[in-house]
Amino acid sequence: MPLPNSEASETPSAPVVLVAGATGYIGGLLLPLLEKQSVVVRCLARNPDKIRRSLETTQVVRGDVLDPDSLARALNGVDTAYYLVHLMSGSKSFEREDRQAATNFALAAAKSGVRRIIYLGGLGDDADPALSPHLRSRHEVGEILRQSGAQTIEFRAGMVVGAGSLSYQLMRSLTDRLPVMLCPKWLTTPTQPIAVDDVLAYLLAARDLPQGGSRVFEIGSPDVTTYGDLIQEYARQKGLRRWLIFVPVLTPYLSGLWLALVTPAAYEVGRHLIEGLKNPTVVRDATSLQVFAIRPMGVAEAIRKAIANTTA
Repeated sequence: MPLPNSEASETPSAPVVLVAGATGYIGGLLLPLLEKQSVVVRCLARNPDKIRRSLETTQVVRGDVLDPDSLARALNGVDTAYYLVHLMSGSKSFEREDRQAATNFALAAAKSGVRRIIYLGGLGDDADPALSPHLRSRHEVGEILRQSGAQTIEFRAGMVVGAGSLSYQLMRSLTDRLPVMLCPKWLTTPTQPIAVDDVLAYLLAARDLPQGGSRVFEIGSPDVTTYGDLIQEYARQKGLRRWLIFVPVLTPYLSGLWLALVTPAAYEVGRHLIEGLKNPTVVRDATSLQVFAIRPMGVAEAIRKAIANTTA
């Protein structure tokens, strides 16, 4: 949908909120929630036909975060921008492309006077020299967006538990297909997943934060668990008996090849996600519980909801 002809000459009575990444899992769920609020919703998309909007008033602008010239029009008049872009699924050089995309977006946001950027990144300790390229890239994108000068609210989350989440789908596929799993010992790495409903609640609440400096919030369920425990909890709720045999020789690289054979995920995406499992992804700073009234649900409830929302 093209921008209204009057946009150039009239200031919208409601703030304009841009969603970059509206065709992704989180963006697709966030869009209808924003459409219920008193805002003008605008989406940036390489393929506007993929945007599933529910209101005719939702604006769709053709553009690409890797094309700087396409961003000025999309960001014109925007008050708050959601940056939900992650190029890992479409590129073997995702670190370079994510860096370039974030740089393009930050520069365009600065020129357009965007007041606030809300970004969903990943947990992980920056001081860990073994932090995976995937998680390090997620943190780098947040830093680049902060350099825009706009107040940047970065949420760092671990595995998102929801029916369409790629990490959850990987776990689900493995558990559904393999009665006996040979698992690397780092499947016992501590992690603090979060339900998709809670992620969406945080993203929406960030719009109402007072204006000020940029913030980084670590978010997660109240449960610190392991990936092996997540597999067993999912199996328990599905009525499946699964055996996990831990071995020391299943490297992340070989695990990626294994995932490509037994799950619908592409090899590259699965490998990068698997490599991140060796890093603890837990909430070390619980400031989000002080700033927001949101109290995330536990892991068992999150998995129960995800199972209920799975159509296939």
